[in-house]
Amino acid sequence: MIKHEFRKNDGILIIEPDSSLQASDFDMLSSIVDPYIKDNGKLNGLIIHTESFPGWQGFGAMLAHVKFVKDHHAHISKVAAVADEGIIAILPAIADHFVKADVRHFGADDLESAIEWTKQA
Repeated sequence: MIKHEFRKNDGILIIEPDSSLQASDFDMLSSIVDPYIKDNGKLNGLIIHTESFPGWQGFGAMLAHVKFVKDHHAHISKVAAVADEGIIAILPAIADHFVKADVRHFGADDLESAIEWTKQA
């Protein structure tokens, strides 16, 4: 399972992928955020904290990831990519074309700044 911390009081989900993503990871994340979104209308922030993108376990996992983004992007206000290099660091430039959320990159050691940014209205 993907490591995660849900800060329900702030409406922020922090995920820390450290191994290949599995389809079940996205089912688990949906089970966490869907009830919160239903009750609150949106998730304030999603923070992806990782040194590098670990990839997917297979094609099914990649499709589950795409479905998760499709189903949730309009209900997440901010996405913070907290990483130093690789695909995660360029996520904001790519995501601007596909998601409604405000997306920003932070250095891998700047998790607290990312958390504070997602808390801001």
